[in-house]
Amino acid sequence: MARMFRVLGFLSGLISLLAYTGGAELAPLTILFALQTVLFFVLGYMKLTEKTYMYIFGAYMLIAFIGLNGWMFFHMPVGQ
Repeated sequence: MARMFRVLGFLSGLISLLAYTGGAELAPLTILFALQTVLFFVLGYMKLTEKTYMYIFGAYMLIAFIGLNGWMFFHMPVGQ
């Protein structure tokens, strides 16, 4: 499971680089995915138990789901 967190770090790092090349309007996305990359790599090298990794991933998914739905409900422009 630790390797999967490193893979997630690698993939989020690629997304961060792609957003960086996209220009200034994607700067918040670049920062968000760069922070996720650091988080995933740090967690990947902490040598935690499998159960702990599953709990951390579940909490990450819950926070991402709530954040995405909150952004879509409160910040996304309607009907453009």
